[in-house]
Amino acid sequence: MRTWADFTTEEGDGGAKRIVFSGPLTVSSIGPADVRLRTLEGPVSELDVSSIGEIDTVGAWLLHRLSQEFSAPVVGASGQAKRLITAIETDEPEETARPPRPNAVTRVLEATGILSVTTWLGTVKITGFLGEILVDAGHLLRHPGRVRGKAMIHQLELVGINSLGIIGLMSFLVGIVIAQQGAVQLQQFGAEMLTVNLTGRIAMRELGVLMTAIMVAGRSGSAFAAQIGTMKLTEEIDAMRTIGVSPIEALVIPRILASVVMMPLLGFYAAIMAIVGGAVISSFTLGIPFMTFLTRIQEVVPLHDVWVGLVKAPFFGLVIAMTGCYQGMQVKANAEEVGLRTTMAVVQAIFMVIVMDAFFAVFFTEVGWG
Repeated sequence: MRTWADFTTEEGDGGAKRIVFSGPLTVSSIGPADVRLRTLEGPVSELDVSSIGEIDTVGAWLLHRLSQEFSAPVVGASGQAKRLITAIETDEPEETARPPRPNAVTRVLEATGILSVTTWLGTVKITGFLGEILVDAGHLLRHPGRVRGKAMIHQLELVGINSLGIIGLMSFLVGIVIAQQGAVQLQQFGAEMLTVNLTGRIAMRELGVLMTAIMVAGRSGSAFAAQIGTMKLTEEIDAMRTIGVSPIEALVIPRILASVVMMPLLGFYAAIMAIVGGAVISSFTLGIPFMTFLTRIQEVVPLHDVWVGLVKAPFFGLVIAMTGCYQGMQVKANAEEVGLRTTMAVVQAIFMVIVMDAFFAVFFTEVGWG
């Protein structure tokens, strides 16, 4: 028959209780006594264990807990009980003072400092990456035979040819929206014929190349980061360096050249599709014949608007490709980082494209092409 642990309380000096334990203080016998002890109220002067039998770690932990809770010493402990209690006291982690939580101003300043340092380090790294590209591009200019023609053609197909459908559809729909909304506003002033001017100039000068750049950043820029990041993760890039092949020459430069070459063509194509979309909706809502709309475009859109879009496009392509390749080369840890770097590539590329577009808008206005 199991013997249960038990205890009695005796009144001590000053009204403090004296707890006297009896029976074995083991894991198999301590349950009922522990339940009663948790309802016991102090004060307690001491814990008398001189009458207990066997004791194990659970019993020693119970005595230690009660001693800490009531600030009462354990008396009458046997040698085994003392060793177990001492071991538990030694292994108990010391409470460390929790540092005070910084206030809102401190947190803002800390976050600003971290962001500033991160931005500076990122700028230094991407500048170094650009330097590597320029050095390897110089090597290719001196040794044209090292240019990877097949890789270049493959990237031209991926960046340009394969994206004609989605860019054309997107631009066509954007052209419809511009013409429709513009016509609604211009009809209030009896100037709905100026919808042709609005659609043509916006498409050729801004939205054609800008929407194309955003689409290429989301489509090709993310693909660059994911492809190179996966190769970095599987140590293919390290293997290329081991056998004497420059990853910049083999992977980065073909992608950059493909983006720089295809962006002006895609931007012009997108502008044309936007104008076609505007002509289609105008033929239905404004009664402007399709061919009349296109003929009017040639009269009202100045040639420098076309050049503005074509000049911006290569710079957008350079930023998109370089950002995607750079983020791919930064992958180090695991597959999760591939997704993280791919997202960063798209966000940073779109941000930089919009910043550059704002810069070009100011620049072309200052030179008289506004």
